[in-house]
Amino acid sequence: MALAQARLARMLLARAQGWDESELDRICPIITFRTTGDRIQDRPLAELGGKGLFAKEIEDALLQDEADIAVHSMKDLPAAQPSGLSVVSVLKREDPRDVFLGKNGGSFADLPQGARVGTSSVRRAAQALRARPDLEIHSLRGNVETRLAKLGLGEVDGIFLARAGLARLHLIPPHAEALSLEHWLPALCQGIIGLETRSNDAHGTALAQSIDHPPSRLAAQCERGFLAALDGSCRTPIAGVAEVHETGLRFRGEVLSLDGRQAWSASQNLAFHETIDAQIFYRAQILGEDAARDIRAAAGALLPKF
Repeated sequence: MALAQARLARMLLARAQGWDESELDRICPIITFRTTGDRIQDRPLAELGGKGLFAKEIEDALLQDEADIAVHSMKDLPAAQPSGLSVVSVLKREDPRDVFLGKNGGSFADLPQGARVGTSSVRRAAQALRARPDLEIHSLRGNVETRLAKLGLGEVDGIFLARAGLARLHLIPPHAEALSLEHWLPALCQGIIGLETRSNDAHGTALAQSIDHPPSRLAAQCERGFLAALDGSCRTPIAGVAEVHETGLRFRGEVLSLDGRQAWSASQNLAFHETIDAQIFYRAQILGEDAARDIRAAAGALLPKF
């Protein structure tokens, strides 16, 4: 997945800069890193320390001048970034929805009583248990192909995956059930690829910004504001999505208990009719933070400890 995302970013850079695509390995080589999150596959991410496990080695390479642009799944980035680094650009967002894949092509509604559902996400587990408290949640790590194989072998009765990842790998099965955003909010920044550079690297920053998609970056700014204000991590059942349209932004977010029995939600709207500028980005971040404060106020002492 990471390699597919890096190749997508490089292809967009080549088109924006007029690079000869046959010379890309020389002009803009892709450097791969095996992160802690990639290496450890036998434990849930929540036990290992959370989202930063997929970013630390890559950000270290940036800081040590071994790479100039880092390509990240924005949903894997912690709310706080290391000093000296900035996400300066994001690519156009893919479909942010989750999909459900059932054994033999069945839908989520088709799952039998007590069915086994595989996921490594505490958010997806909580949402599934909210809808179906009878389900058995099985921890499922590994890449997309590994998870699809485990479903095919019958180790679980169904799995959840991000539609964006399947689309980028050209692996969307015909029976994949796209889950409605009205009832299944995705991970914050799901479907968004971010480009991170050193704050003092004007050249790398300019390259990354040449392929920025402002509406998607606006959504990311709002969603990360929500995440930061809740101090959320991979260990937290947090969900939300900012939907950007021509005249504004609509954000909806929620926090759930691990067992899905309790949930608190908030929504906020931002209207704008001008070009998306620095002021709009700032207001979008504050909007996400306000939604987080609404949830804190509604939940009070019942809010899960992050």
